[in-house]
Amino acid sequence: MRAVVQRAKEGKVTVNENTVSSIGPGLVVLLGVDRDDEPGDMDYMVNKITGLRIFPDENGKLNRSVADINGEILLVSQFTLLGDARNGRRPGFTQAARPEQADAMYLQIAERIRDMGIPLKTGQFQTEMEVHLINDGPVTILLDSHKTF
Repeated sequence: MRAVVQRAKEGKVTVNENTVSSIGPGLVVLLGVDRDDEPGDMDYMVNKITGLRIFPDENGKLNRSVADINGEILLVSQFTLLGDARNGRRPGFTQAARPEQADAMYLQIAERIRDMGIPLKTGQFQTEMEVHLINDGPVTILLDSHKTF
């Protein structure tokens, strides 16, 4: 499982020019599910996303999590994070999970984060979306539950 976690002042998802989700300060998270992902990968992502200390404390040090600042999360499924572009110019997506597996894991992660009391909004699975954000910092962190980077 891979994620791009971006600290944001605000974020939103539009589909066909209609806003389907929006958040204020918090995180915009692009999430890709690998075909080999298991429940442990979900545990890793939920804990990392919610626990990342990438918000400043009173001294300006990155010491606070999204929960600490009462922030929100915008979670967007993005299978292209599993794209392999090491050979040639067209990425291959054979490592990305099938839509049924990816959607189930994506929804479980969203539910688990909500159960932690963190407000969470989502994009729309398997649709052409526009993701808008104001990246704060900018702060962008890459996560991989298989720890390949």
